[in-house]
Amino acid sequence: MKAGWTILLAGATLGQAASPLELSLKRAVEIATSPEGNTSIQLSGEALKQAQMRSAEARAALLPDVEGTFSDESVTRNLTAVGITLKAPVLGFQFPTFVGPFSVLDARVSGTQSVFDFSSIRRYQASKVGIAAAKSDVSGTEEQVAARVARAYLAAVKADTDVEVAQANVTLSEAVLKQAENQKAAGTGTGIEITRARVQLANDRQRLLVARNQRRAAQLQLLRAVGLRLDTDLELTDKLSYVPVDAVTVEQARAQALKERPDYEAQQEREANAKLSASATKLERLPTVAAFGDYGASGTGFTNSLPTRTVGIQVRVPLFDGGRRDARREESASQYRSEKVKTNDLKEQIELDVRLALDALQSADDQVKVAKEGLELAENELTQARRRYDAGVAINVEVTDAQTRLERARDNQTAALYNYNLARIDLAQSMGAVRRIVQ
Repeated sequence: MKAGWTILLAGATLGQAASPLELSLKRAVEIATSPEGNTSIQLSGEALKQAQMRSAEARAALLPDVEGTFSDESVTRNLTAVGITLKAPVLGFQFPTFVGPFSVLDARVSGTQSVFDFSSIRRYQASKVGIAAAKSDVSGTEEQVAARVARAYLAAVKADTDVEVAQANVTLSEAVLKQAENQKAAGTGTGIEITRARVQLANDRQRLLVARNQRRAAQLQLLRAVGLRLDTDLELTDKLSYVPVDAVTVEQARAQALKERPDYEAQQEREANAKLSASATKLERLPTVAAFGDYGASGTGFTNSLPTRTVGIQVRVPLFDGGRRDARREESASQYRSEKVKTNDLKEQIELDVRLALDALQSADDQVKVAKEGLELAENELTQARRRYDAGVAINVEVTDAQTRLERARDNQTAALYNYNLARIDLAQSMGAVRRIVQ
């Protein structure tokens, strides 16, 4: 999918600039969480493949092990070295102490099969739980990437809004300057009022330049989070808005988080994996039974080779290994206890995340309401101040002060909407539902 987007972005015809990429929050999350999207997604996919291969290795201990061998050797032997020391002649024949060279040819198929090995069985069971944990980690990574992209997109949208507000402030300052110039031309204004309006206009133009630079920086951060080329021109289709959130209690949010958060599910599976691994280490004390056999032909050459075979059962009983097995058992038991502590800690962290997110959302909701009211009052104040100035019953300072308060009210509204939407993302992430709310 990422390659497709790259081709699309590079597909402008010669001499024709590529049009900006229209990007919604939903589409940004879809691109970032695709298999070839964000780097974290790619790494989690590779971690899943590694877990699957480890499981295949563990399963191999329970399957037959078959191999074929062929050897053709030229051999010499010192008979004294193998215990044959006949120095006196026998029937007039003197046995040599050194024989060879002679050929030894052997072609054989051999195999072994585990019959009874509870430790290997338990390790295979642990490896399958490890795959489940890796899959949950993939889902958790997708949730984290979705939250990261949503925050980056929200920051870029806020930067867009800041530019729009800064441009509106410039337009307003130009209108106020024009009004001051008209008043002076009519003989009811002064030069200081024009100078004051020009200072305000210069300040607003400066803020517009800063806002445009911050917008570009926010878009670059968004492109990096999504995994797109940094030279891509973006046009964000979503805007800052107020979307009410269904009321939810702490208990309801906590229950949903424990049920749906993939990181908590992955941690539970890691705990189960550690438990099975500890059990596998304990079962190493039990005897193991394996069947083995081979079949082939051996001789000094192809013409005189004869079929030979070996069939047997092997029983291994662990007796003493210097304490290595006991040390592994204690280590695996400690790892299991550590995973239990991590599970409990994550459970408490989830409750903290939920409570903080709900408090932040409530506060942000109140901020939006206050900011809306403040903006309406500031707009009314500026309207009245300009009317009084036109009527000659007020000086330009009242207009400038009202203008400053309106700009502050606009900034407050943008910040309140940003904080509210950011709180929505935090609450969704605390409950494991970021990908669902961006749909």
